[in-house]
Amino acid sequence: MAKYRKKPVIVDAFQWTGGRNQTEDPEWVCDCIKAGLIIFRDGAMLIETLEGVMQAKPGDYIIRGVQGEIYPCKADIFKQTYERVI
Repeated sequence: MAKYRKKPVIVDAFQWTGGRNQTEDPEWVCDCIKAGLIIFRDGAMLIETLEGVMQAKPGDYIIRGVQGEIYPCKADIFKQTYERVI
């Protein structure tokens, strides 16, 4: 079986705190909320992704991919997979 390495790509991301004091609300997230792609229910963020609706919980990272797609990622997986470039 062949092995593969993930290509280095740069994505936009932020860590969602789930609180009212969220200080970092990227414009692209606000646009997704206005478009109905992100809604909030019972303390969770529900995100319409390419694979269907996914749930983000406080502490998760919200990522905008290279084609503009958005999706959540658990903090531990995010930290293993990504590093800050800017």
